[in-house]
Amino acid sequence: MWQYVFAAVVLYAGWSCVTLQINHKRASSMGIPLVRVPVDGLNVPWQVLGALMFKILDGLTSHTLPTFIHYTRRGWFWKDKAASHLRYGPVWATVTPKSTWVQLGDPDAVYELFSRKQDFIRPHENYKPLGLYGPNILTVNAQQWPRHRKLVASPFNESIMKFVWKESTRQATQMIASWADLGTSSIAEDTRTVSLNVLAATGFRKSFDFQSESSHRARTGTPAASTYRDALCKVLDNIILLLIFPTRILSLSFLPCSFKSIGEAAVDYRKHMELMLQEETAAVERGEQGSGSLMTSFVKALKAGEIAASDLQTSRGLSVDEVIGNVFIINFAGHDTTANTLAFALCLLASEPEIQRWLAEELDAVTKDDDSWDYERLYPSLMRCRAILYETLRMYPPVMALPKHTSSTPQRLQVGDREIVIPANVHVQPSLLALHMHPKYWVQPEKWNPQRWITRASGDSADQGEALVKPRRGTYFPWSEGPMNCPGRKFSEVEFTAVIACLMRTHRLSIVKELGESEQQSQQRTYKVVNDCDDQMLLKMRAPERVRLRCEQRI
Repeated sequence: MWQYVFAAVVLYAGWSCVTLQINHKRASSMGIPLVRVPVDGLNVPWQVLGALMFKILDGLTSHTLPTFIHYTRRGWFWKDKAASHLRYGPVWATVTPKSTWVQLGDPDAVYELFSRKQDFIRPHENYKPLGLYGPNILTVNAQQWPRHRKLVASPFNESIMKFVWKESTRQATQMIASWADLGTSSIAEDTRTVSLNVLAATGFRKSFDFQSESSHRARTGTPAASTYRDALCKVLDNIILLLIFPTRILSLSFLPCSFKSIGEAAVDYRKHMELMLQEETAAVERGEQGSGSLMTSFVKALKAGEIAASDLQTSRGLSVDEVIGNVFIINFAGHDTTANTLAFALCLLASEPEIQRWLAEELDAVTKDDDSWDYERLYPSLMRCRAILYETLRMYPPVMALPKHTSSTPQRLQVGDREIVIPANVHVQPSLLALHMHPKYWVQPEKWNPQRWITRASGDSADQGEALVKPRRGTYFPWSEGPMNCPGRKFSEVEFTAVIACLMRTHRLSIVKELGESEQQSQQRTYKVVNDCDDQMLLKMRAPERVRLRCEQRI
């Protein structure tokens, strides 16, 4: 028995050495620095064993380990920041037995890569599990993508933004009241609740209370609205499990109740989507405006091109499955991204009283005694609030890798003063976090400094006093770039700005000190927690509950 296992291991190791050498020879034609990595990061056994291995390896000093070990860690970009590009230059590659990964850290080259979507292709097959509720903008191929993109972008209009602004301020007001009564328990959980409630309200056009006895019931009291919110919450909280196991498996009677409840929630969420779709369709057919929710826009898209399953390639509209699939992906993409960014920002603000005072200056000047919270008047003027967002996303982007691969033919790419030829079907990875943290493009990149985003206005904007800095092209990608950038960018900007402005207008944040802890020690502890991150799907703090914040009325 053991001799067969040993023989299999030896054969696998031999095969890995041969394929590693073949890939290395092929990659050498590019004339860039190469790092041999004997195990591919996507290797399934390594993904299972790697976490255990690194618990042991992390106890060793880094200089005692081979260089390649660093690049076998899942999400190695977070620990690396810009270190590898400072060592190897603007373009280099890791070579594994399975493939070659070109790491691209030149701003102009990255911008060009995002612009050439036919030459550098998004590997849509990697996103297939996200087709949980139907084909969507992330899972379709390059031919179908433009149709999805056009229709997915259509709901993000100013009418929706006004609603997002109004609902976000309402959620923030209730969160402040909750903190005043009970204190903060977990910042991460509270920001997830805010984000979920805003998404649910935008999708259903019903408002949900923050952290009260009725937080899982719509204010209207309708069971449909409350169970929709519950189902959405359950699905998003257990998304990894749902991406691995089909719903029918999770619903099997012999499984634990916790698993069955997840399967039931997944089924309930689809039923709610179908019911909402039917109601909105009926309203549109009667000539009515509909609820004005995200679903309303998709129904109009659906009616614009009624299609059969056999005619998806030529239709201008969306099928029913595609509508439900795209509504789900908006919820999936918009939930933890905004929630985690808010959690990072609030902890960082609590650690930096000077930044809070700087932010309060703007809020006092812009909002004054106006309690109307008018979106059109306030949002454009709250530049420092958006500076908080941009700086947080620079250092803590939810997504650190947006992999591409070359098409079936080699591709030429200008990198600095030289041109390289990347072989066909090779992975090309824009080094997003490295560009966000590179000292060549950012002064003191390791320092959280929202003030770097504000400059004195000039020209037509001079009367406003301040303007937002536009970073050098190709150095900042929190919402991706090029034709495939994120259509929900303004949604997240409006939600974040509303929550921060509503909270910091009347209150200030501080860190709850541990016994015997000084001000400096509490700040250091907070930064340690903030920088101890995990990126299973999105970047987030591993243990945000280790930091508690105090929310007090500003004097």
